[in-house]
Order: sequence, then C-alpha cells, then structure tokens
Amino acid sequence: MDDHTSEDAALFARLRAVWEDVDPVPVDLIDRMVAAVAVADLSREYALLTLVTGDTLSAVRGESDTATFQFSDGTTNVLVHVTATEHGGRRVDGWVDAPALAILLVQGDREWQADGGESGRFSFADLPTGVSRIRFAIRHQDGSLAEFQTPQFEV
Repeated sequence: MDDHTSEDAALFARLRAVWEDVDPVPVDLIDRMVAAVAVADLSREYALLTLVTGDTLSAVRGESDTATFQFSDGTTNVLVHVTATEHGGRRVDGWVDAPALAILLVQGDREWQADGGESGRFSFADLPTGVSRIRFAIRHQDGSLAEFQTPQFEV
C-alpha cells in the first residue's frame, strides 16, 4: 500500500468508529429489514393459490385432464383453467379482473404471450406440459402500473 491508501484507510477506520459510537446500528435492524422485504414481496411472489376444481393430487401431476386454479393478491384476481389437448399438450384459458397490458406464460426459459382483451379473458393453446407461471403487467384504476405473477403451477 502507498502512504495515501494507508492514511485513507486509517481515516475511514476512525470515522467508522466515531459513527458506531454516536449512532450505532440497531441490534434488530437486519431482522426488521428481512421481515420488511418479505412482507413487501408477499403480494408479488406468494399470491394465494387455491385449487378450485379437480382432484387435488392428480391436478398437479397425474391422470386428470382438467384443473382450475384461482390466484389473488387481494387486489388482482386471476382464474386459470387447464385442459389437455388432443395432441398431448395443454390449453390454458384464463380471466384477469384488472386491465392487463401484457400477459406472459413462462416455463423455464420459454415464454408465450397472450392478449387480455377488454373482458380480461386470455388463452394459450397447445402448450407443452411443465411447471408454469403467468406474469401480468397491470394498470390500476389510478393509472399506476404493477406486476402480478402467479405462483408456479403444473400445466
């Protein structure tokens, strides 16, 4: 280290010590921040998932040809109906109760886009089976934009 670098390091160490004495970090700061981030992210990552119809076990994986899911974060509600196609793929029909500017179904690195239309109805035809998630760009009544995404579910 040259003289300036070691002098700077010493100065920063003294400043840090002064601030730690004058204004110490609250003991519970890390726990409070983790909780705040988790709560803020709940509406986006952990939207309520409810199996509406179908056999609970087979709707996720198995012999069932249909499953219906309802997702909500308390503001936006989405209903999704999954059916098997003749060719072994899946069709996803859904309805969102908020104006959706963009609707994407995501499976790993692959994405399919749908139009929500005026009624909020959307569909994806002949999808491969797999774990999926649907992402929405929503415009709220006050004009603000938000992202809503479902938890993962089996198509």
